Amino acid sequence: MPSKKFIELQEFTDEELKNELTETQSQYQKLQFDHALRGLENPLALREVRRDVARIKTEERRREVIAFTSEDLMNRSKKRARRK
Repeated sequence: MPSKKFIELQEFTDEELKNELTETQSQYQKLQFDHALRGLENPLALREVRRDVARIKTEERRREVIAFTSEDLMNRSKKRARRK
């Protein structure tokens, strides 16, 4: 079952996703800095923000793969086959 955040991200436009990613990454950096200096009241907030960054990047990549042409998909499969 997808999380609410994932469903919410699917409704964003590409530009909104990029903006959300930069905002979330800067928020994560601030949390890391604050945690290193004085500690956080809830250190699990770092995990949540890090996972939000991953969700946003995953949605961007999903859209990128959907936009691939059939030739791009074939090349992608070749690269994946070489890795095995």
